[in-house]
Amino acid sequence: MEIILKKDVEGVGYKDDIVSVKNGFGRNFLIPNGSAILATPSAKKVLAENIKQQVVKDKKIIDDANKLAKKINGLEIKVKAKVGEGVKLFGSVNNINIQKELADSGVEIDKKAIMISGNNIKQVGKYTAKIRLHREVIFDLPFEVVPEKK
Repeated sequence: MEIILKKDVEGVGYKDDIVSVKNGFGRNFLIPNGSAILATPSAKKVLAENIKQQVVKDKKIIDDANKLAKKINGLEIKVKAKVGEGVKLFGSVNNINIQKELADSGVEIDKKAIMISGNNIKQVGKYTAKIRLHREVIFDLPFEVVPEKK
């Protein structure tokens, strides 16, 4: 079944993509939730016209996202966490912790835009997170998990 996504759906595609999904997933989940519409010929024509109009607006959004990416790349992110014996953490570090550190540095980013491989970090060390500011602006953010001073 071909559908047009009305918003970003993780693991399926981004807004305004035409994707093929299994019939049940499309009919029972995506369309009733308002995440997609059926890709009929008339819907495809409307989508093509909307994309033409959106290109001009997207250029400014992409430029802003690239400026923000350069600003973020200049930051040195250190996440403090409680540490037990050796390098193991009490609890874990995830995208919410990265979001808080970025907010403390003056950069507001949605926690859903920050992806850490494995979702949780349970040891002290250096890691990287993928930050997606726009479908075309994705970059790696290096950060370090350090022990919290007692």
